[in-house]
Amino acid sequence: MEKKIGFIGAGKMAQAMIEGILKTNLIKTENMMASAISEKTIDRIQTTYRIGVTNDNKEVARFSDILFLAVKPDLHSKIIEEIKSEISQDVIIITIAAGVTLADIERDFGYKIKSVRTMPNTPSLVGEGMSAICPNESMSENEILEVEKLFRTFSKTERMDEKLMDAIPAISGSSPAYVYMFIEALADGGVSQGIPRDKAYRLAAQAVLGAAKMVLETESHPGVLKDNVCTPGGATIEAISTLEKNQFRGAVLAAMESCTKKVKSLG
Repeated sequence: MEKKIGFIGAGKMAQAMIEGILKTNLIKTENMMASAISEKTIDRIQTTYRIGVTNDNKEVARFSDILFLAVKPDLHSKIIEEIKSEISQDVIIITIAAGVTLADIERDFGYKIKSVRTMPNTPSLVGEGMSAICPNESMSENEILEVEKLFRTFSKTERMDEKLMDAIPAISGSSPAYVYMFIEALADGGVSQGIPRDKAYRLAAQAVLGAAKMVLETESHPGVLKDNVCTPGGATIEAISTLEKNQFRGAVLAAMESCTKKVKSLG
């Protein structure tokens, strides 16, 4: 792809994206640039990825054909005010922040601009991310496909209507944190039965990975896959019964509702 890619903000999510893009050789190192405030981060990016780095957001804005705003929601308006007179007419702006809408981006720029609202997640660090993508009406189909091609270097992608984007953090953006808690709880249960901690984490994590792969590859309903593990009168159905009595599903649903409520307040 003969595009120049810029990142304003170079935290963990931006680094995951940069690494994924470079691993596939989709973009040459000389066609990527990132900005950061911290000299420590700048040194790390330069040493690890060998791309252009700067503490000047305007420099990245002038450089980029596709520009990621990889900053927190409350910084978007400030960053856009800083760079809006520096970007080219055809630049594509990509936000990865929860709660920031396409209308927010256009309002802050003060004119029509090509933009994409996205929500990636941290498993992008290991090339197993999930990203929801919502382009605005100024984007052509070919431009959307180019953005999706970038995201597919580190994640699977799904195009979403914007009315659904506030719900994405709860189901795929923040949810890895719930899964880590589940893995930790499984491991704690194993340790309480005498399994060494390192083995308990591997057993639990692989079980979660394998179960997720079963859902994706068989395309079977999760309830059917669950039933297949539960023999009548067996240990698994006994465990399922205990989870249900302790409102396992209800707790997950409540967590997702609170997550979505917070996302809307960020906007």
